[in-house]
Amino acid sequence: MENIERTYLPPAGNDWALPLYDTITSLTGADAVKRMLLDQAALRPSHRVLDIGCGTGTLALLIKRLNPDVEVVGLDPDPKALARARKKAARAQVAVRFDQGFSDELPYPEASFNRVFSSFMFHHLREEDRVKTLSDVRRVLVPGGSLHLLDMERPEADARGWWAGMLRSNPHLKDNSSGRVLELMAQAGFVHARRVASGAILFGLVRNAYYQAPAG
Repeated sequence: MENIERTYLPPAGNDWALPLYDTITSLTGADAVKRMLLDQAALRPSHRVLDIGCGTGTLALLIKRLNPDVEVVGLDPDPKALARARKKAARAQVAVRFDQGFSDELPYPEASFNRVFSSFMFHHLREEDRVKTLSDVRRVLVPGGSLHLLDMERPEADARGWWAGMLRSNPHLKDNSSGRVLELMAQAGFVHARRVASGAILFGLVRNAYYQAPAG
């Protein structure tokens, strides 16, 4: 898992900004909406959990702090982000395993996890990697398990204002409407995927959506 040659987008966009990443995400309100994502997942002490695109480990560590009997694994392609995640886990004295890898090539056997989380990562994936990621997530979920995905939502065509226009023109959000995300989940074999809630970050300027996709 350590010999990775593929390119990836660092959590902060650039390596130089990585030390600022946790502060920036906290100020934009991203940490608060992640808490709502966990509330929707109904975690149990026996569960094994995977956080794909875990970055510096904020969500994975939150899961472990709130659910100390749950086994938590974080996955990210960025070794520098993972190094920070491991240091944060050591400081917090919580046991979270952090692996290096890509979401469309999960290095785990079938039916390995009860819950898979993805927060503000999906829109960064290339079009061809989105269904691959969702299909591999479905593969590693146990029967009765579920994917819980949180991501920014592309404004609808009738949304007004310069900010909405700028977001619609963002190439990462081009195919990130709720309808498109649900369509991709269906293509990956999630029969009962649904958008369950919405929220906002960046002082209400950016809308985000919560999705649940049971493995069946």
